[in-house]
Amino acid sequence: MAVLMETTLGDLIIDLFVKERPRCSLNFIKLCKKKYYNLNQFHSIEKNYVAQTGDPTGTGKGGESVYSDMYGEQGRYFEREDLPKMRHTRMGIVSFVNNGDNMLGSQFFITLGENLDYLDDQHTIFGQVTEGIETLEKLNEQLTDTNNKPFRDIRISHTIILDDPFEEDTRISYPPRSPSPTYEMLVKTDQIALDEKEDEDEGKTAEEIAEELQQREMAEQAQILEMVGDLRDADEVPPENVLFVCKLNPVTTDEDLEIIFSRFGKINNCEIVRDRRSGDSLQYAFIEFDNAQSCEQAYSKMDNVLIDDRRIHVDFSQSVSQNYKYKPKSQNGEPQKRRQQSPPRRQEVKRSHERSPSPRRRRSPSPKRDRRNYERRDSDRRRRSSTNDRDGNRNRGHQDSHRERDRRDNVRNSDRDRDRRHHDRSPHRRRDRR
Repeated sequence: MAVLMETTLGDLIIDLFVKERPRCSLNFIKLCKKKYYNLNQFHSIEKNYVAQTGDPTGTGKGGESVYSDMYGEQGRYFEREDLPKMRHTRMGIVSFVNNGDNMLGSQFFITLGENLDYLDDQHTIFGQVTEGIETLEKLNEQLTDTNNKPFRDIRISHTIILDDPFEEDTRISYPPRSPSPTYEMLVKTDQIALDEKEDEDEGKTAEEIAEELQQREMAEQAQILEMVGDLRDADEVPPENVLFVCKLNPVTTDEDLEIIFSRFGKINNCEIVRDRRSGDSLQYAFIEFDNAQSCEQAYSKMDNVLIDDRRIHVDFSQSVSQNYKYKPKSQNGEPQKRRQQSPPRRQEVKRSHERSPSPRRRRSPSPKRDRRNYERRDSDRRRRSSTNDRDGNRNRGHQDSHRERDRRDNVRNSDRDRDRRHHDRSPHRRRDRR
């Protein structure tokens, strides 16, 4: 009597000891038949010890036997079968877990090591794995946390009864189909999915890792450009027949570039990017070839070539702006129709010795510039006023000094005149006169 158990790591075929453990075998076969074990998780794996499952809750505290369908709540657990005596001597022994007081339910484990005799008196053996030893070896190699919970989400996918020796009991209800995975199983899990690797960089060189990181960064940048509206699609790539040329001489014209690059193949468009207002060359251009092979030849031959006393640099174009025209959306969400505009006329750029001086462009008014000019004029006015005050104070000082000198001179002159008059009226002076 055997059961095929399909797991996410591989298949197992379990032979049951129907004669030695009839009640355990009945419980296991009927639970498999009613799809009770489907999507059950291997919630505990200990290396070289056991791998435990059979709990629909995945906690190791749930599960019930098939006898609960026959006898109600009192049949949730059933007594273990001790005789005949069996031992856990090798890998692949299947036993029901003792839930306490020698009562068994739905949880079972599979041994992953040998000579585990100390489990004989605690748990009940009811089968053995006859095919699928490599699956047990994979289980034994799984990494677990401190609570023996594997980091990978390993589950029982399906169970198939190969031979059922027991009669059907009408008290047992069988579902019409297997249960579907819940949202928590698919999304709200902290374990590694089956299609994920524990170490993504395993077996890769440093160059491959760096290239993957670069590709990932480019994909993230493309997603951002798509979100802000600069790209129509994040997977959109630039054309392979467009060449980017930079470090051009300002005097180089479109015709010059077209003549130089036309030897590699037919050119559909050759345009130097220019300033929109002045028409001056921005010293880079885009050259569109008729096919990608011509573009590759020009890329390999024209890099660092001297054109008009300048060594140019060429590369494949990274721009996708020529692939489509951006159409802004209206308020109702539909793209607006843009008016067809005639392409701007291409302005001829003269040689440096023939170019006439460009007219002086009038600067557009700016509030910031006006405020800056006002502050400059105000500072100049304050500086002039302070200079005038300083000069005025200096002049006033000179005037005061002149007045003081004049006053002293007047006082000195008045004292001299008084002394002279006093001398003339003195008696000695009159006697001298007689």
